[in-house]
Amino acid sequence: MDTMIQTLAQELGRPAQQVENVVKLIDEGATIPFIARYRKELHGSMDDQLLRQLADRLQYLRNLEARKEEVRSSIEGQGKLTPELAEAIASAATLAEVEDLYRPYKQKRRTRATIAREKGLEPLATLLFAQERDCPAPLDAAADYVNPEVGVDSPEDALQGANAIVAELISDDAAIRKTLRELMLRRSFLVSATAQEEDSVYRLYYQFKSPISRLQGYQILAINRGEREGFLKVSIVTDRELALPVLRRAVVRPGSPAMEFVKVAAEDAYDRLIYPSLERELRSSLTEQADEGAIHMFALNLKPLLMQPPVKGKVTMGLDPGYRMGCKVAVVDPTGKVLDTAVVYPTYGERQKQECIAKLSALIQKHHVEHIAIGNGTASRETEQMTVELIRQVGGGVSYMIVSEAGASVYSASKLAAEEFPQYDVNLRSAVSIARRLQDPLAELVKIDPKAIGVGQYQHDMPQARLGEALDGVVEDCVNAVGVDANTASPSLLQRVSGLTATTAKNLVKYREENGTFTTRKQLLKVPKLGPKAFEQCAGFIRVPESKQVLDHTGVHPESYAAAEALLQQCGYTLADVQAGKLDQLRDRAQAAGMEQLAEICGVGVPTLEDIIKELLKPGRDPRDELPPPILRTDVMEAKDLKPGMELQGTVRNVIDFGVFVDIGVHQDGLVHISKLPRRVRHPSELLTVGDIVTVWVLEVDEAKKRISLTMQKP
Repeated sequence: MDTMIQTLAQELGRPAQQVENVVKLIDEGATIPFIARYRKELHGSMDDQLLRQLADRLQYLRNLEARKEEVRSSIEGQGKLTPELAEAIASAATLAEVEDLYRPYKQKRRTRATIAREKGLEPLATLLFAQERDCPAPLDAAADYVNPEVGVDSPEDALQGANAIVAELISDDAAIRKTLRELMLRRSFLVSATAQEEDSVYRLYYQFKSPISRLQGYQILAINRGEREGFLKVSIVTDRELALPVLRRAVVRPGSPAMEFVKVAAEDAYDRLIYPSLERELRSSLTEQADEGAIHMFALNLKPLLMQPPVKGKVTMGLDPGYRMGCKVAVVDPTGKVLDTAVVYPTYGERQKQECIAKLSALIQKHHVEHIAIGNGTASRETEQMTVELIRQVGGGVSYMIVSEAGASVYSASKLAAEEFPQYDVNLRSAVSIARRLQDPLAELVKIDPKAIGVGQYQHDMPQARLGEALDGVVEDCVNAVGVDANTASPSLLQRVSGLTATTAKNLVKYREENGTFTTRKQLLKVPKLGPKAFEQCAGFIRVPESKQVLDHTGVHPESYAAAEALLQQCGYTLADVQAGKLDQLRDRAQAAGMEQLAEICGVGVPTLEDIIKELLKPGRDPRDELPPPILRTDVMEAKDLKPGMELQGTVRNVIDFGVFVDIGVHQDGLVHISKLPRRVRHPSELLTVGDIVTVWVLEVDEAKKRISLTMQKP
């Protein structure tokens, strides 16, 4: 365990004691959000991303140790474990190295070498592979092993069998495999080609060659998909004339009569066993790295999408566009409660469009609608044009926004949606979801499997368990960063809170329904199956606005209430001042008293004291309110209205390896290629995140291919 702690500390660049503290907390069942927020003194204020990285790496190292133990036991059971081999296994840094060491001792399927051993040719192979100077010539040595009864009819047959055994021994040598693996990583090329003549999305890779070291993740994923769909033939090409000398130097002893025999066996080992095996391994490793990179991009894109600022306190109309089934309409009040629903047909013709506008105008006036959320799927463009006409006819006062409807259909057909809206048709449920996505994106999107939200590249090609794990972590971090209201939060939102499960979340809602609103945080302990440990993990993230104890409205953990009260007393304030928002001088007074000295008086560390001050200054604050608000529009443009050089404001919708997609209000997102960003970066995520409001200039519009090229470099 000490070695593991040292390895993690070295890789993360953190003190070993901090790493050990985190490992201990994880083993005790603490969640990442809880550790990140309420145990800062123990880990030096690592953020949730670094803590998740530590947890992932810890899991890998533990799996590695477990595999080492399995391999060691298996070899020992065969009576072949030497001190040198035991040391090599103990010092292996990766699973690949452990498997290389285990290869000679692994139970193999029936191979050429196995068959040769059954014919009694192993002593001949051992004799020739030893390459002693007084060794007889291979043919002479092989003559002693001719045995027609087992199928060895001539010395040549015996040599052929011995060759198979020596080739397998060379292939199983861990040091040789490691050297050749490193050579392939440095000097190999990935090549893709096709016999296809038809155009396709893979045309960039029809004649493609790139050094392994320069391949980008998105290229690997695109090539893999093209190969799966039968468009591409893919291989890794290594110069054989570079690899063979490396192999010969490792196994051939000059001056021995058996030298040429071993040289031929080495070439056979490379061509038949080592190269195909390392090629498969390298392809798998490249895919794994590309997957991890793509999953990281999903996580990066998902977080700002979930953390989009809510458009609070407004009656909102949700429009789920469609052709055949019409446009589904739902009006929700400021809390998301459904007020009205309808189905209209704006795409059926001019008469139906005017009927639609009349019907929606009546709903807007009846319910005092201020915002309209339009789903970005089928018929979105026509619905947007109708909405602009509608806004003009009602005389303004209403604005609209296109929202992503990714996953809305998944949600509306789910058991959860059926429980929430049993009285509504599946299609109307998605309109409700779209309206609520504008009001509070996080509360609505947590109801959907993160994989269905769709931000990033090649999500369906990813290892789904790993993708789900990473995205669930992001959702968990976002929900806990914002906090949830114990009296209004849905079970979907509550189960993402640190320490709560699907069962305890449902129990909490049931308790609330049966006993009325929560009036203190301590009441959470009365919820069935929500014990002291779960309370410790969840309490700081759950707000109780109805509580008389003002600290229950904040992110201050109950364990720090005494510290918060001591801080207020030292600075000349009371809890009543927190309630009244009269703490203007709190930070100045705390700094004047000396943060370290004050932290000692309050019995907490400086990071916790800083967090308490932040919470007291803005009790019940929503971190999303500090972000730029979303762009709400009242007019619409089309791609044909765009001209090169035109300046526009837009919202970043997706960040990918080669650029960013920006919504500029013309239904079709435009691409800012990485080369057109304001400054040179290795990856667009260094500059931009989903939801950022940016200024762009039009470069080119290709209406036929529905492509809009943008730049963030002022012309």
